[in-house]
Amino acid sequence: MSDYDPVAHYDQPQRLPVIAPSPSTWEPQFPFPFDQSRRYVTPADIDAEREMCQWYDAQFDPIKHQIEGLNDNVIRHNGDFNAVDVVRQTDIVTANLDQSLDFLTPRVQALTRSFDHSADMFFPLYQGDAFYGLWQQMSNVNNGLKARQPTWFTGPSYHQMQFWGSKIHRSHVCS
Repeated sequence: MSDYDPVAHYDQPQRLPVIAPSPSTWEPQFPFPFDQSRRYVTPADIDAEREMCQWYDAQFDPIKHQIEGLNDNVIRHNGDFNAVDVVRQTDIVTANLDQSLDFLTPRVQALTRSFDHSADMFFPLYQGDAFYGLWQQMSNVNNGLKARQPTWFTGPSYHQMQFWGSKIHRSHVCS
């Protein structure tokens, strides 16, 4: 765990440390109806979610607060991404998002996806969908920030990112 304090550094983000997955006692959960799809869960699914939980526990809140701080700063500068402190802040936040996405992408893509009788995609691993949704929305936020889109562009994706992150938190899947 880093010494990152999201409140103290709301407007002054720092580069986040690289997450190096380590062995843990984490075990997947299989509440109903996931107990019915347990047979489709692979060891790769379990490893991927274990490692994504390590990232989530260490870096989701700091990155969420960094994006909030950046959005507030852009708004205070009337949407000007070229304002002196906004440029630096955007570079740090997008570098942290890039690093997080580099970590999450192979793990999200390793998750087993299945289709039900209605051809709807589902993840047999509990909260696999939440990690997938979080990854998608973080990618959207990162792309919007790199393109220097106004906050209205990154806002909906940011809110969806918060939704998926909150779903992970409330489920206690990483506990």
